[in-house]
Amino acid sequence: MHPEPLDNSQPDPLAEPPVIHLRARSFEDREEAVPVLLNTMASSGCWLLERCELPPNAIQFSFEVLLRSVFELYSGLLSCGVELSRDSHTRMKSLCTVRDHNPHRARRRRVLTIRLELIFVDEPECPTDLAQISMGLA
Repeated sequence: MHPEPLDNSQPDPLAEPPVIHLRARSFEDREEAVPVLLNTMASSGCWLLERCELPPNAIQFSFEVLLRSVFELYSGLLSCGVELSRDSHTRMKSLCTVRDHNPHRARRRRVLTIRLELIFVDEPECPTDLAQISMGLA
């Protein structure tokens, strides 16, 4: 009886890492929000790979971030007024959990590739009487 050989295969260093897709929206003015968002990403240690304008009211960022900095990125996005979709919140929460409970500190240096699609939404115009009703002034 011959034992099975151990699988000593190492992960391929040239393999493409998976891309984490995030979708979000913002009610902020696009011209003011994008510089703040880029500054927040830079302060979280992100490397911007690509910026793509999507007509008429969206922008897409592809960037890399270290796993150990994912919490700073997540809180920074939220503080910029970016409203993540439910699935995107779940993905970011999972990354934060992996970061906190990863038994190997060396894996915290793992680089993640993230693609963020951000849609800028104009706030709907509300009739003044409807606004007064909602405020209880009518």
